[in-house]
Amino acid sequence: MNWKVPGVAEAAAPITVALVDDQPLFRAGIRMLVQSQADMALAWEADDGGQAVALAAQDRPDVMLMDLRMPVMDGVTATRQIAEEADAAGVDKPRIIALTTFNRDQAVVEAVQAGASGYLLKSAEPEFLLAAIRTVYSGYSVIAPGSVHELFQHAARTVPVAGPDLSVLEALSPRERDIFLLAAKGLGNGEMAESLFVSEATVKTHLRSVLTKLGVRTRLQLVAFAYEHRLLG
Repeated sequence: MNWKVPGVAEAAAPITVALVDDQPLFRAGIRMLVQSQADMALAWEADDGGQAVALAAQDRPDVMLMDLRMPVMDGVTATRQIAEEADAAGVDKPRIIALTTFNRDQAVVEAVQAGASGYLLKSAEPEFLLAAIRTVYSGYSVIAPGSVHELFQHAARTVPVAGPDLSVLEALSPRERDIFLLAAKGLGNGEMAESLFVSEATVKTHLRSVLTKLGVRTRLQLVAFAYEHRLLG
């Protein structure tokens, strides 16, 4: 028998959030914040990366807030292992938001390269953190206020590369290279379409192909890739 009431929509399942941080006081604050939201539910907490890897394998949350600097196992290593284990198991990876104290933190770049969907400062306003959780859950990247290009430029200076490594783009067609460079510079789909005199649908198709061929998952990782290989000067 169908007990649904006509015209009444079913409530959407809440966004499950996991918290990984070695500071109990910080976790308590985030726990209260998440539990205060009707569309979110706290999945579990961990105080080091190794514990997070084990818990994520048993109970995969939608979104993970991952501190980058922890004892036992740091957040970058944990992010990489969680992404690799999800790939090996053929399941969706949790969307991971890296948490850092410093805006210019090399570990942030490493976390993005490892599979994080973005990063936030631990001092972020509560409303910004909640918006970030909803944003990455929807499939987009998030970054702390400020210039993401400054962050990756700063990190690229520490990488001993003599010049641009154009060989990494050999798998791309000429049009895909155009899309890659424009996306790496931060242009949106509409701006790229206007610049290249093509439709936004064409841009999206080429961009998906670029991400697949380069082995990166998000546009944020694409930016990191470009700076890592000195492709933006």
